[in-house]
Amino acid sequence: MRRILAVDDDNDILEVLQFILEDSGYEVVTLSDGNNLMEKILEKHPDLILLDIMLGNLDGRELCKAVKKQDSTHNIPVIMISASHNIANTINQEGAPNDFIAKPFDINNLLSKIKNQLPDAA
Repeated sequence: MRRILAVDDDNDILEVLQFILEDSGYEVVTLSDGNNLMEKILEKHPDLILLDIMLGNLDGRELCKAVKKQDSTHNIPVIMISASHNIANTINQEGAPNDFIAKPFDINNLLSKIKNQLPDAA
Protein backbone atom coordinates (compact mmCIF):
# COMPACT_ATOMS: atom_id res chain seq x y z
CA MET A 1 0.00 0.00 0.00
CA ARG A 2 1.41 3.40 -1.00
CA ARG A 3 1.76 5.96 1.81
CA ILE A 4 0.85 9.63 1.37
CA LEU A 5 1.83 12.38 3.80
CA ALA A 6 -0.77 15.18 3.77
CA VAL A 7 0.37 18.47 5.32
CA ASP A 8 -2.19 21.23 5.88
CA ASP A 9 -2.95 23.55 8.81
CA ASP A 10 -6.70 23.14 8.20
CA ASN A 11 -7.82 19.99 10.02
CA ASP A 12 -11.06 19.84 8.01
CA ILE A 13 -9.05 19.58 4.78
CA LEU A 14 -6.80 16.94 6.34
CA GLU A 15 -9.87 14.89 7.31
CA VAL A 16 -11.32 15.15 3.80
CA LEU A 17 -7.99 14.20 2.21
CA GLN A 18 -7.57 11.28 4.57
CA PHE A 19 -11.07 9.98 3.85
CA ILE A 20 -10.71 10.32 0.05
CA LEU A 21 -7.25 8.81 -0.11
CA GLU A 22 -7.90 5.92 2.28
CA ASP A 23 -11.10 5.15 0.34
CA SER A 24 -8.90 5.01 -2.80
CA GLY A 25 -6.53 2.48 -1.24
CA TYR A 26 -3.73 4.66 0.10
CA GLU A 27 -2.30 4.75 3.59
CA VAL A 28 -2.46 8.34 4.84
CA VAL A 29 -0.34 10.14 7.41
CA THR A 30 -1.38 13.68 8.32
CA LEU A 31 0.56 16.61 9.70
CA SER A 32 -1.14 19.86 10.74
CA ASP A 33 1.95 22.06 10.54
CA GLY A 34 5.29 22.00 8.78
CA ASN A 35 7.55 22.36 11.80
CA ASN A 36 8.26 18.63 12.02
CA LEU A 37 8.00 17.84 8.31
CA MET A 38 11.49 16.38 7.82
CA GLU A 39 11.22 14.28 10.98
CA LYS A 40 7.82 12.93 9.87
CA ILE A 41 9.19 12.10 6.40
CA LEU A 42 12.14 10.22 7.88
CA GLU A 43 9.85 8.41 10.34
CA LYS A 44 7.02 7.45 7.95
CA HIS A 45 8.81 7.19 4.56
CA PRO A 46 5.94 8.51 2.42
CA ASP A 47 5.73 7.66 -1.27
CA LEU A 48 4.23 11.11 -1.98
CA ILE A 49 3.67 14.38 -0.10
CA LEU A 50 0.63 16.64 -0.44
CA LEU A 51 1.79 20.00 0.88
CA ASP A 52 -0.23 23.15 1.48
CA ILE A 53 1.52 26.42 0.63
CA MET A 54 0.22 28.48 3.54
CA LEU A 55 1.04 26.66 6.80
CA GLY A 56 0.50 29.30 9.45
CA ASN A 57 3.82 31.08 9.79
CA LEU A 58 5.60 28.67 7.39
CA ASP A 59 5.77 28.76 3.60
CA GLY A 60 5.13 25.37 1.99
CA ARG A 61 7.28 26.39 -1.00
CA GLU A 62 10.30 26.70 1.29
CA LEU A 63 9.48 23.34 2.88
CA CYS A 64 9.24 21.81 -0.59
CA LYS A 65 12.68 23.22 -1.47
CA ALA A 66 14.08 21.69 1.72
CA VAL A 67 12.61 18.29 0.81
CA LYS A 68 13.98 18.50 -2.73
CA LYS A 69 17.43 19.57 -1.48
CA GLN A 70 17.98 16.58 0.82
CA ASP A 71 19.60 13.50 -0.73
CA SER A 72 17.37 11.21 1.33
CA THR A 73 14.09 12.89 0.29
CA HIS A 74 14.61 14.58 -3.10
CA ASN A 75 13.01 11.70 -5.03
CA ILE A 76 9.71 11.90 -3.11
CA PRO A 77 7.06 13.51 -5.35
CA VAL A 78 5.55 16.66 -3.82
CA ILE A 79 2.17 18.01 -4.91
CA MET A 80 1.48 21.52 -3.63
CA ILE A 81 -2.10 22.43 -2.72
CA SER A 82 -3.22 26.03 -2.42
CA ALA A 83 -5.92 28.57 -3.08
CA SER A 84 -3.15 30.69 -4.67
CA HIS A 85 -3.16 29.86 -8.33
CA ASN A 86 0.14 31.59 -9.09
CA ILE A 87 2.25 28.69 -7.81
CA ALA A 88 1.62 26.68 -10.98
CA ASN A 89 4.26 28.69 -12.84
CA THR A 90 6.98 27.62 -10.39
CA ILE A 91 6.85 24.00 -11.57
CA ASN A 92 10.18 23.10 -13.23
CA GLN A 93 12.19 25.54 -11.09
CA GLU A 94 14.87 24.17 -8.78
CA GLY A 95 13.29 22.81 -5.60
CA ALA A 96 9.85 23.10 -7.15
CA PRO A 97 7.00 20.68 -6.50
CA ASN A 98 6.28 17.91 -8.98
CA ASP A 99 2.73 19.15 -9.48
CA PHE A 100 0.11 21.60 -8.22
CA ILE A 101 -3.55 21.39 -7.23
CA ALA A 102 -5.68 24.48 -6.65
CA LYS A 103 -8.19 24.70 -3.80
CA PRO A 104 -10.99 23.93 -3.87
CA PHE A 105 -9.82 20.74 -5.52
CA ASP A 106 -11.73 18.26 -7.63
CA ILE A 107 -11.47 14.73 -6.18
CA ASN A 108 -10.94 13.10 -9.57
CA ASN A 109 -8.23 15.63 -10.46
CA LEU A 110 -6.51 15.02 -7.13
CA LEU A 111 -6.52 11.25 -7.60
CA SER A 112 -5.37 11.58 -11.21
CA LYS A 113 -2.41 13.77 -10.25
CA ILE A 114 -1.43 11.34 -7.49
CA LYS A 115 -1.58 8.42 -9.92
CA ASN A 116 0.59 10.37 -12.37
CA GLN A 117 3.26 10.70 -9.67
CA LEU A 118 2.83 7.11 -8.45
CA PRO A 119 2.19 5.23 -11.71
CA ASP A 120 2.40 1.78 -10.14
CA ALA A 121 0.02 2.71 -7.32
CA ALA A 122 -3.54 1.51 -6.76
